[in-house]
Amino acid sequence: MLPCGDHAVLLDCETLDEAQGWFAALHDDTEAVLGARTVLLRGNPSALRALVQHTEPQDAAATGTGDEIEISVVYDGSDLSDVATITGLSEDEVVAAHTGTSWTVAFGGFAPGFVYLVGGDERLAVPRRDSPRASVPAGSVGLAGEFSGIYPRSSPGGWQLIGRTDAVMFDVDRDPPALLAPGARVRFEALRQAQEPS
Repeated sequence: MLPCGDHAVLLDCETLDEAQGWFAALHDDTEAVLGARTVLLRGNPSALRALVQHTEPQDAAATGTGDEIEISVVYDGSDLSDVATITGLSEDEVVAAHTGTSWTVAFGGFAPGFVYLVGGDERLAVPRRDSPRASVPAGSVGLAGEFSGIYPRSSPGGWQLIGRTDAVMFDVDRDPPALLAPGARVRFEALRQAQEPS
């Protein structure tokens, strides 16, 4: 547990699973922000230290909350064939693996509405592209490392793109603006018909 200014502490964790477990155990009692291997807790540092000392982290496997949110995807991404080659799967098997399990939002970052999804099929763990793209279209669905994610807006990016969705990931006129929050569960659904890019 590290000091972070006058009104926060940072839990520095060994793994993402550990960070998820602490976030799940603490976010109802204090303002918490989950990172890849950290949890930022905002409040009185002395009170936060006492809270952490009297709390046990939850099992990361049980941190998914609420109903599953279904996101429809057209799997025609420009890196789909490369992902198939890297994983040793056919393109159809890549799609089946991506849609075959429920993903959990681990944390957000990079851009408003961009979330890092974990818990998918382990066979889909692929490296980022050697050369990032200068512009990735909004709605692009990608893979990088153990994560899957959806680009909320057009931006540079180096993830392996496997499909696209019309789901609006971030809308300032919506409450809350972000479609997905840490702990939410996501299920991808393959669309058969063509879909115009967002």
